[in-house]
Amino acid sequence: MTIRYEITIYWSEEDQAFIAEVPELAGCAADGATYQEALNNLEIIMLEWIETAQELGRIIPEPRRRLMSA
Repeated sequence: MTIRYEITIYWSEEDQAFIAEVPELAGCAADGATYQEALNNLEIIMLEWIETAQELGRIIPEPRRRLMSA
């Protein structure tokens, strides 16, 4: 499955970890000690989020489309 959602990654002083979130998927977030670990963890959570939504018959938002300019 190809997943093409926007991902936001930032450092949280409070958690002392990187936080990765998918704005289109409510509550879909993961953390990690490194940027890459947070991203890897989020990829797993995204798949689980989508699988759970499908099982429950919920709507899965389409990824946002970005306007590209040169």
